Amino acid sequence: MTTETQSAQINPTRFGSGQAVRRLEDDALLAGTGQYTDDVTLQGQTQLFLCALPIRTHALCRWTRRQRWPCRACCRWSPGPIWWPPGSSRFPAPAASHALTAHPAPRRPGALAHERVRFVGEAVAAVVALTLQQARDAAEAIAIDYDELPMVVDMNDATAPGAPVLCPEAPDNIAAETRYGNAEATAAAFASARHVVALDLVNQRVAALSLEPRSVLAGFDVASQRLTIRMSTQMPSGVRDSVCDALGMPKEAVRVVVGDVGGGFGMKTSVYPEDIAVAFCARALQRPVKWVADRSEEFVSSTHGRDLQSHAELALDEHGKILALRLASLANVGAYATGAGVAIQLLIGPWVQTSVYDIQTIDFHFKAVLTNTAPTSAYRGAGRPEAIFTMERLMDEAARQTGIDRIELRRRNFIQPTQMPYKNPMGQTYDTGRFESVMDQALALADWQGFDARAAESARRGLLRGQGIATFLEWTGGNVFEERVTVAVLAVGIIEVFSAVNAMGQGIATTLAQLVVDAFGVPINKVRVVLGDTDRGDGFGSAGSRSLFTGGSAVRIGAERTIDKARQLAAKEFEAAERDIEYADGRFKVAGTDLSIDLFALAARQSDQRIFMDSTSTVAGPTWPNGCHISEVEVDPQTGHVAVVAYASVNDVGRVVNPMIVRGQLDGGAVQGIGQALCEHLVYDRETGQPVTGSLMDYAAPRADNAPDFKTEMDQSTPCLNNPLGVKGVGELGTIGAGPTVVNAVADALARSGMAAQARQLQMPLSPSRLWHLMQG
Repeated sequence: MTTETQSAQINPTRFGSGQAVRRLEDDALLAGTGQYTDDVTLQGQTQLFLCALPIRTHALCRWTRRQRWPCRACCRWSPGPIWWPPGSSRFPAPAASHALTAHPAPRRPGALAHERVRFVGEAVAAVVALTLQQARDAAEAIAIDYDELPMVVDMNDATAPGAPVLCPEAPDNIAAETRYGNAEATAAAFASARHVVALDLVNQRVAALSLEPRSVLAGFDVASQRLTIRMSTQMPSGVRDSVCDALGMPKEAVRVVVGDVGGGFGMKTSVYPEDIAVAFCARALQRPVKWVADRSEEFVSSTHGRDLQSHAELALDEHGKILALRLASLANVGAYATGAGVAIQLLIGPWVQTSVYDIQTIDFHFKAVLTNTAPTSAYRGAGRPEAIFTMERLMDEAARQTGIDRIELRRRNFIQPTQMPYKNPMGQTYDTGRFESVMDQALALADWQGFDARAAESARRGLLRGQGIATFLEWTGGNVFEERVTVAVLAVGIIEVFSAVNAMGQGIATTLAQLVVDAFGVPINKVRVVLGDTDRGDGFGSAGSRSLFTGGSAVRIGAERTIDKARQLAAKEFEAAERDIEYADGRFKVAGTDLSIDLFALAARQSDQRIFMDSTSTVAGPTWPNGCHISEVEVDPQTGHVAVVAYASVNDVGRVVNPMIVRGQLDGGAVQGIGQALCEHLVYDRETGQPVTGSLMDYAAPRADNAPDFKTEMDQSTPCLNNPLGVKGVGELGTIGAGPTVVNAVADALARSGMAAQARQLQMPLSPSRLWHLMQG
């Protein structure tokens, strides 16, 4: 992906950091000239169709007979369907963690299932033809006989005595488990507590629903023996490495190119079986092969998010001070326990479980459970929304049970600025944070004290009004803090920057361009940002809200190193000491003289017509963005319908490079959190293992008319100390805060109306039917 401006913008200060620069990416997208993977067609291109364990089939089967038919009428150039060699090119097992006990679990046999199919949607055969319709027709000729095996899709069923065993090496269906804290000290704290609050909470399974589905196009060059893969992904280098491992190819023989990406939300961070299948077929057939998922395939074969259930307990003294937190959770990781799926719930979520509160005594026990469902993995927030939802539901319930105002309860338990840097009981260190100040700003923005008048007005219309709050933090970084960039000052008057972070609709190219403007002092139309090409450079990619604080910091440092190199060249031109060379606004000048040279003219005097820098840098650690989100809802007691009628938030995301983009990220993330709170739920039938919400006819996605008018502000008073920009990750903060504040608002509405018991029982999604039945007692 390449992004540059076309307008004659000449004032650098208007387009540097802190300015709401319009996104450079948008002109092409709005004009219809963007380039997604499916927009590209190669000469001689073929289409791949994957035959999966079909809907209306039992979720766990063993095939007893498979027939292959030539299908020559559909596939003139091929003798028949292309099969993945059984037992070859296995996916790597999940990486072990120092805090994680991994148990034996099923390993994916390759791009296709072999002998046993573990969930509806798992591919069992691949067909390549000249057109997609021909491939579909050919697939109809494949006959597979299945024997149904005992299966289980529910976590409680999977861990019950006598449950079907999904993997002989894991007879209890537990793929991994973790224990954190001190169980004995926690038990003592609970024994001495004045108040004990307990809740059973469910974070339901959801689908990422990116606007652009997964798509892959691979071509093989016979002369160079190189494979080029164009695809929609957040992490091109990681996909390339996985393809090389699967196919036994050296890294230099595979190139991954990423154009425009229509949303990722974490679902596009890892390699999929379909990616391997396309690459294998392109190499085997020596011609281009394309696969684009349809929406039904996305629902059943893409990784899902969340799916965690927890029994959570909070111990407090007579003053409302938290003494200990105890948690027992089951995480449904699906049919295959991927490294990411396990780590998200058993490692990353626990890192933020105590959130902004001063809690040091914990007892956490997490188990990853195998079921006959699609695997779970990253989805916007990845473990942090689940942890924060649990903590914030406990805080509001503790306020109701102790009689302490919920704002005051939070004040009594906040980590104070004087405690920074603060190490939480999971060993994670927060560098900065003014959590009480952020809450106070949000209370004013939301007009917290004026709620009673608004509630009275709602009551006159027969509606119950509730007020919810969530104070929280999150961890960002992906635990990979190194990033590489290249910077090239070109004689043609362009500064070209390549970064391995990736665009997926979040505006990162614009933000990186603003940082280049900061460093070089040139107009933004002199900046070209190039992303998504493993031949240009390697890097971790975009995940865990790391793009700006790692990738942006790398751009800043790379630009400064480029200027230093150019200063050396200018000193040679002027035959002056390097210390006497000044740089500002695209020109070098010898101090105290009228001698100067334009940056691009200096590049033109080099033998290769450019000044080039390959720069790798590392930030000191993760960032800890935090916020306070406040919502108000109206509940119709006649129907159970919930409307979010007000939403205000103050967010500490450190230094803000582009406030318009940051607000868009926060508000868009909040809509996804509201969607999980009110309507989204990916459901499997417990008897057959069939997905029953496998289309947009059945799966309720949030819409624009579900979104309130957001009041969104940023607090920049505590820049991050772990990176030179002072920025903090922002892409997932809105999602993390929205779920608990909306559910807490509904709980508040019920409790104010004499339904405190029902408030304790609330479970997402708060659909009208579910909420109405709960209110009926």
